[in-house]
Amino acid sequence: MAVVAVLVRRPLEQVGMYSLLRKAPVTVREAINQGMDEELERDEKVFLLGEEVAQYDGAYKVSRGLWKKYGDKRIIDTPISEMGFAGIAVGAAMAGLRPICEFMTFNFSMQAIDQVINSAAKTYYMSGGLQSVPIVFRGPNGASAGVAAQHSQCFAAWYGHCPGLKVVSPWSSEDAKGLIKSAIRDNNPVVVLENELMYGVPFELPSEAQSKDFLIPIGKAKIERPGTHVTIVAHSRPVGHCLEAATVLSKEGIECEVINLRTIRPMDIETIEASVMKTNHLVTVEGGWPQFGVGAEICARIMEGPAFNFLDAPAVRVTGADVPMPYAKILEDNSVPQVKDIIFAIKKTLNI
Repeated sequence: MAVVAVLVRRPLEQVGMYSLLRKAPVTVREAINQGMDEELERDEKVFLLGEEVAQYDGAYKVSRGLWKKYGDKRIIDTPISEMGFAGIAVGAAMAGLRPICEFMTFNFSMQAIDQVINSAAKTYYMSGGLQSVPIVFRGPNGASAGVAAQHSQCFAAWYGHCPGLKVVSPWSSEDAKGLIKSAIRDNNPVVVLENELMYGVPFELPSEAQSKDFLIPIGKAKIERPGTHVTIVAHSRPVGHCLEAATVLSKEGIECEVINLRTIRPMDIETIEASVMKTNHLVTVEGGWPQFGVGAEICARIMEGPAFNFLDAPAVRVTGADVPMPYAKILEDNSVPQVKDIIFAIKKTLNI
C-alpha cells in the first residue's frame, strides 16, 4: 500500500502513465474523424457533405459528433444523388470553399465520375492555372465483406490513371489522419480511398501524430518494415497482410522490406527503386483487378528505370481475381489476396 501511495503522489509523467495514455490505440475511423474535426476547426471554409454524414453521424460513423459541433451549414446531409451533391461540392470549391465530399462507397462515385474527372480534375489545367478546385472526395474503397460485385471494386487504378487528381490510400490510423489533413489543405482535387474493413482497426498513434499540425506529405511512401531479400509494395488493407507474411517468412530466414505506398498518384517510385536496388526482388500486392492495375504500373516503372538492372528475377504481382466479386464467402475469400498468396509469390520470386 505504501508503494501505491507513493505512485499516486508522484506526477503521472514520472511513473510513465502519461506516455501510456498518449499512446492509447486509435482506430482508423477515429483518426479520420480527428483529422476532419481539426481541419473544420482550423478553417471555416472547410465543410462536409454526403449521404447520412450529419444527423446519423455517417454510414460508418466516421463523422460522429461533427454535426452537433459544427451544425447544418458545415455538416450537410444530401439526397441520394451522387451526381448532384458531387457537382455542388465541385462548384463550392471553385467558389473558394474547401468541401469534403463523402461517397458512401466509391462504387457509387461512378454516378459522379463526370464531376470528379471532367469538372474537378481538369479545370485547373483548362483554365490556364486561374481556377483551382480544392476538394476532397473520400469514402470506403475496395472489397468489404459479403457485399458482392457492385460494392467491392477498388478504384485506385481508375482514379490514379487521371492527371489532375491526387490519389491517396491510407492503411493505418497515422496514415488516415495525416493524409486526410494534407488532402483538405491541398489546392488540388484529392481522392482519399479508405477501406471499410479498416475503420474499426486500432493502431498506436505516435505522439507527433496527435498534434493538430501533423501532416503526411502526399506523394511519399513509408517503409513499414526494413528488409534485405525482397521488396513488397502494397497500399491500404493489404499492407497488413504483407507485414503478416513478412513475420512468417522471417522465421525462415527471409527478410522482407514492406513499403506502404500511401499515395497512388503521384507515385513515390524513388522509394521503391531504392528498395529494389537493395533487395534485387519485387512483389506488388493489391486488392484490385490485375489488368492495368497499380502493381502493373509499378512493374512498368521499375522496368523503365534504373532499378531494372538490379532485379535478379521477374517482378511478381499479387492481385484480386479477374472476376466480379462473388457473394459466396468461400469464393470471396479466394478472390482477394490472402497472406498465403503473398508468401507463395515471395517464394516464387526468390525461387525457393
